[in-house]
Amino acid sequence: MGGGSVEERSPGADKGERNTRIEAIAAEAFAVLGTGRQVAPFSSHYEGFDMREAYAIAARVLGLRAARGERAVGRKIGFTNPDVQRAYGVSAPIWNYMFDKTVHDFAAMGGELALAGLPEPLIEPEIALHLAAAPQAGMSDEEIFACVDWVAHGCEIVQSIFPGWKVAAADSVAGYGLHGAYFIGEKRMIDNRAAWAHALMSFTIDLSGPGVTRQGRATNVLGGPIKALRHLVEVLASSPDSAPLKAGEIVTTGTLTEAMPVAPGELWSTSLHGVELPGLKVRFV
Repeated sequence: MGGGSVEERSPGADKGERNTRIEAIAAEAFAVLGTGRQVAPFSSHYEGFDMREAYAIAARVLGLRAARGERAVGRKIGFTNPDVQRAYGVSAPIWNYMFDKTVHDFAAMGGELALAGLPEPLIEPEIALHLAAAPQAGMSDEEIFACVDWVAHGCEIVQSIFPGWKVAAADSVAGYGLHGAYFIGEKRMIDNRAAWAHALMSFTIDLSGPGVTRQGRATNVLGGPIKALRHLVEVLASSPDSAPLKAGEIVTTGTLTEAMPVAPGELWSTSLHGVELPGLKVRFV
């Protein structure tokens, strides 16, 4: 006799459906990249949409961007600041890629950055670390920092392809890690490592714009930029689908203050205290 009316599904069928959905979501995200257009959060209409699927989509979008000539130059860590996590209902940091078309040398910008194509942009003052050697899981803070040859202050412009910044963590990952642009200030080579390590755990920063100033401190990003970098190394090591960091990459370690909305015509500036990094002044156009 027959074994019943329930149709058995093979693991291969489930995997095929998952891959089809990943391709569809990646195509949807890629289609609005740089256009200023927005889409409904993927978590609102794809049942069971989770972080594993979101990072698979990020990898697919990486491939789509590479196919049109963009080159990944590093990683950004997002939601390292507990205050920002609470504001967006996120419980842990995320990461994603940055590209040669999105990372800019501040000295070459002429003090201006165009916001065209970036929906609902926010400014985030950060610290960028450049890797001279590939860090490994299990390293101490000191060993991780020994892989860094220069440090710089920069600002990320994050964007939301989801209206009103109404996103789940998985949406943030699939939406390019919210990365829109990043501009890097003066690069300072690491000489006295002990002095730099102390400064990078203890400095403060002011972010100022039209009628507003926000303060931040180094410890806002998982206890300090070096600790944030070590966190990323460990996260990547625990994910077999994620490429480890390699020499030559730039890693940005998350916003030091509240992320603030910016608009064309506005002038914003930063000043840092307790670390030998100059502030930045940028006009958005």
